Amino acid sequence: MIQQLLLLILFLFFLPATALCDPAALTGTITWVYDGDTVKVENIGKVRLLGIDTPEKEDSPRDNYYLRQGVDRGTLRRIADMALRFMIREAKGKRVTVQVGGDGTDRHGRTLAYIYLPDGRLLNRLLLEEGLAAVYRKFDFRLKADFLATEKAARLKRLGLWQ
Repeated sequence: MIQQLLLLILFLFFLPATALCDPAALTGTITWVYDGDTVKVENIGKVRLLGIDTPEKEDSPRDNYYLRQGVDRGTLRRIADMALRFMIREAKGKRVTVQVGGDGTDRHGRTLAYIYLPDGRLLNRLLLEEGLAAVYRKFDFRLKADFLATEKAARLKRLGLWQ
């Protein structure tokens, strides 16, 4: 009985806090970074970071949103590269907690999720804090108000996209 209790305590100690809060949370190691907002997580597949958008490495129709915000194409390509390098440095090879949200998947079949790093930081929010992403405004999601406030703070500090 005591051994079982000790095992349970050890298990709970090493289980990420986000997994305790959300029974739908999954864990896995990020094995590939496609770009600033899409990764591959072992045993899950392609995961699109919910609620954010990073610029693409090449011109795309999504550029129009950023152009209306006063961000030029050269800045978009530079930030796309910075976001990719940020994701590789901060997330690749790390065991993360994946909290599925939104509709579960997008039109490309990618899992839509919040990704928590081993230290508990939310990767989606970190990209916004650094000015490497904008809030994806088209759909509602649980952390939208928080993400909008985070983006606003990055804009006021003139970080990344908002310089």
